[in-house]
Amino acid sequence: MIKIRKAESRDAEQIVQVIKNAEDSGYMMFNPGERQISAESFVKFIDVLNANEKSGVFIACEEHQVLGYLIVQHETPQRISHRAYIVAGVYSDSRGKGVGKALFSHMISWAKSVQLHRLELTVIAENTSAVALYQNMGFEIEGVKRDSLLVNDGYVDEYYMAKLL
Repeated sequence: MIKIRKAESRDAEQIVQVIKNAEDSGYMMFNPGERQISAESFVKFIDVLNANEKSGVFIACEEHQVLGYLIVQHETPQRISHRAYIVAGVYSDSRGKGVGKALFSHMISWAKSVQLHRLELTVIAENTSAVALYQNMGFEIEGVKRDSLLVNDGYVDEYYMAKLL
């Protein structure tokens, strides 16, 4: 059974492995192997985000294995304090098994409880499974960032998506 909860320092090493695996998919901002991220630095990231009432690192677990993550980043300037930016990833063996849906369902309920009004994310337009998940969770495409990323010597578009709560 999939359990969703806020990440803790002890989860950092597994989350870093899921991030690296997600980046290996070719559908993330960083190329496979491009970003050097350590468990030690991610512990600090978890602590900083979880200290902000409207930010957080959420994980999907089965037993004690991290299957996916969802990062909610909130900023404090008054004019944008009602919104947060989302980054998510699911380990390759767990994709298509409801992990992403569970993460987003939990996060949306949490976001409402902390009175966020707008959730935003970007996604490579060719990542049709992620686009479908986000649309199923109520996100809408608000725009296209044309030739936004350089992937394998070619430019790809990103969708800018958002959900109002």
